[in-house]
Amino acid sequence: MNNTPPVCNYEGSDYQTSFWDEGGREYEDRAEAIALKRMLPKSGKLMLELGAGAGRNTPRYAGFEHIVLLDYSTTQLAQAQQKLGRSDPQGAAPKYIYVAADIYRLPFRDQQFDAATMIRALHHMADAPKALSQIRNVLQSNAVFILEFANKLNLKSILRFGLGRQNWNPFTLEPVEFVKLNFDFHPKAIRNWLEGLGFSIEKTLTVSHFRLGLLKRIFPAKFLAALDGLFQPTGSIWQFTPSIFVKAKVEEKSNTKANGVPFNVIELFKCPECNNQNLEEKNDHLYCSTCKAQWAIRDGIYDFRERTNKVV
Repeated sequence: MNNTPPVCNYEGSDYQTSFWDEGGREYEDRAEAIALKRMLPKSGKLMLELGAGAGRNTPRYAGFEHIVLLDYSTTQLAQAQQKLGRSDPQGAAPKYIYVAADIYRLPFRDQQFDAATMIRALHHMADAPKALSQIRNVLQSNAVFILEFANKLNLKSILRFGLGRQNWNPFTLEPVEFVKLNFDFHPKAIRNWLEGLGFSIEKTLTVSHFRLGLLKRIFPAKFLAALDGLFQPTGSIWQFTPSIFVKAKVEEKSNTKANGVPFNVIELFKCPECNNQNLEEKNDHLYCSTCKAQWAIRDGIYDFRERTNKVV
């Protein structure tokens, strides 16, 4: 259970308030909304939002019948509940399903989702290929995966490297950890990992072209975001912005597909410890009869971070 990379935990953080609501990031938020609108399917059955946080982007997925918000922090998910509404875990297939879990150990059966997004979360992954592999496992054939990543090959890092003010090379493929558990990735490395997992890259957008404090102080966020939207399609040619969005699709190699959206939420899950797909729903937890693990249900959140008992 503990043989997984370290996790960046936002438990108890005021990230939504301090970074987004009061942190002067309206331009970035609007620019990301434009990118998502360009890439999202108009409708779908079951969406997995990885690193959902407090649900900043969740309303943008309104075309999907059901959305699973996954984050490691229960306090972030509680904030999302305040915004979106709390779902009854005992109910059948609610609009929003809140899950606290480690992306390296996803608690879902294979081939469940017809779409997934991972926005501003990969940069916390010390083992990005392992995280992407977990995501690939839970996606159906032909599913769409929208991934945002922090770009190592951004113009600022190239200039700093050229001027000798930065010791790491932005042109090499390995990730760079510029702050603990904060990583930048080379676009080619991302493409290699996705294609190696059976994804095909359908679209690449460059985002946050004007992420400069001076510009954000001079020009309205709405204007900068609209201008950003004009430049985003250049991502198909070059990628020098601090943020890159990639739309990938699972290449269909067989006729095997999931049997649609389950009527009961419990049918989504498997035990992340032993992979048993037949969990039993109790009043305040899900029970695995194979390894005897109990996974708590607290305040409408399925908590798969740590089992609540020991193997006997």
